[in-house]
Amino acid sequence: MSESPRIRFMRPFTTRVVNPITRRVGGWLPGFGILGYRGRKTGRAYRTPMNVFRQGDTYVFALTYGGDVQWVKNILAAGACDLRTMGRDLHLVEPELIVDPSRRLVPQPVRFFLGLIRVTEFLRMRIAR
Repeated sequence: MSESPRIRFMRPFTTRVVNPITRRVGGWLPGFGILGYRGRKTGRAYRTPMNVFRQGDTYVFALTYGGDVQWVKNILAAGACDLRTMGRDLHLVEPELIVDPSRRLVPQPVRFFLGLIRVTEFLRMRIAR
């Protein structure tokens, strides 16, 4: 699947304006996190701010731009990434790309918003113990 046409126009703004600001506080705020991973071709280190939803020993990420974006490909290829959330550093493993039109993987209030922008793809990962 690809990104929602309803939000495609937002991607450059998010990448250039929102992400740099969110990177400064995302690792501390509830419902946010910073994913740390390496590029699969370059080996370059990346830090991507994301909304995070915890479910037991897993975290779920709504793929608002679809599962075909570079950060998802990098994490799937590596099989793991790091997450800083609520001031804690976690190592996440076993990334799983999930298509869920019901959006049941996220809290009810979030489902409504994600439905408006037609998000149906999610990435779920388990906390490494």
